[in-house]
Amino acid sequence: MKAKIYEANQRGHADYGWLQANYSFSFANYRDANKVQFGALRVLNDDFIKGGGGFSEHPHHNMEIISIPLQGGLRHRDSMSNTWLPLLAGEVQVMSAGTGVRHSERNNSATEMLNLFQIWIIPDKNGVTPAYDQKTFLAKDRKDTLQLLVDSYKDAGEEVLKIHQDARISRIDLSSENTFTYTLKSPHHGVYMMLISGKVLCDGFTLETRDAAGIWQTDSFSLKAEENADILFIEVPMIY
Repeated sequence: MKAKIYEANQRGHADYGWLQANYSFSFANYRDANKVQFGALRVLNDDFIKGGGGFSEHPHHNMEIISIPLQGGLRHRDSMSNTWLPLLAGEVQVMSAGTGVRHSERNNSATEMLNLFQIWIIPDKNGVTPAYDQKTFLAKDRKDTLQLLVDSYKDAGEEVLKIHQDARISRIDLSSENTFTYTLKSPHHGVYMMLISGKVLCDGFTLETRDAAGIWQTDSFSLKAEENADILFIEVPMIY
């Protein structure tokens, strides 16, 4: 097994006033040649957006974009529907940019803070028709159990969100002292594990809130929660 630790305090940071952004990988004005991507995972931004703030309309193409609100809610509008749609904590949003789409996202509240993960995954094919979807995932369904949020259009089942890549995004709330073994879908994949909160021991190293680890060249790896832990797994092909 190979593993690379990404400590929370080593992420890039930008202060835009209305936005406090934490960058796991090179993004905007943050550049680090050692943190360009992890396999097909290109972006994981941990954004804190003040009430009333948001991103004005801008374009994307040939990228799979996933938004996961952790606190508060956002509203989304794109050139496919031109309608503002709310997205709240507990929901997940996917957008396949494909041939091109314009969108804007704003804090759905004028006063409360919004915290969300913005994830970009490089697709396995370009030029697809743009698409949008969102779905609610209940916290009770990931209590000490892996909850699948996103997988590939090529995988069977309609209960999760779909993207154009052989990837999986999942989440677990692991209770203190409990253990969990993550099994990878393919030997050609790696897993970027982000600890949303808590503390875990993973095959010899410890992660605390907002620390992350990239893990590859293994069939599986094991975790033990040293305190209650909310964990996000992003499994992707290890392309570069």
